[in-house]
Parts: sequence; C-alpha cells; structure tokens
Amino acid sequence: MTLHVPPSTTPDFQAFWQERHLCLLVTHRPDGTPHLVPVGATYDHVSGIARVISDGASRKVRNVLAAGPGARVAISQVDGRRWSTLEGGARIAGDAEAVAEAVRRYTERYREPRVNPNRVVIEIAVTKRMGTV
Repeated sequence: MTLHVPPSTTPDFQAFWQERHLCLLVTHRPDGTPHLVPVGATYDHVSGIARVISDGASRKVRNVLAAGPGARVAISQVDGRRWSTLEGGARIAGDAEAVAEAVRRYTERYREPRVNPNRVVIEIAVTKRMGTV
C-alpha cells in the first residue's frame, strides 16, 4: 500500500474549496467518453481527499466502479476568474462511517442533503491540482 501525499495548498486555495460553489465532476464511461456532471463536492486539504456524495446507482458511480480501483477523475469549480481543478484516483465507499463523514462535510459547505438510503461517497485521492487559486 502506498502512502497518499496530497499536493501542497495555500490559504486562498483552502478558502476557495470551503466557499459554496457548484462543481463539475468528470468520470469516464466504459467506452472511454467523458461524463461531466454538476455536483456538490468537498475537499480536505490535510488528507488530500475530495468527496462527492451520490446515489449508488448513478452513472458517475457506475463509471468509477467500471474503471476499477484508482479510476482517474477530475473535479473543478469556477467563480469568475478564480478556478480550481483537482485530479486523482477515485473509489466508491458505501460504509456508514465514510458516508456519514461525507454528509457532514457536504452539510458544512452546502446544506443538509435529502435522505437517501442508497447513498455512497466517491472519494478522490487528489494527486494533482491546478487553477488560479
């Protein structure tokens, strides 16, 4: 098992990922074409993990599962001239602890999500970041 070392960040970058912004998540369909969908996302700069809560039957979740462990994904957000993209390997977590942590973080950044008994979390181990913040 390799240790995940997240990219370094700045206070401006950290603040940008705490502000309320709609994000775009890119996964790849089994035929290789990109699937781009708006999502709410959170980023923990200490662990380097970005999280997206989702229904377990969604296309984005199916894409990550089909790609296998470490599926390459990207998540972006933009606010005028400020923007940021995070890239990394994704996995699907469905255990109660992982989902609860993702919901807690989502609630802090956005609002409390609707109840969904089929909820899972897409966890992205961020390996690269780019942008203007």
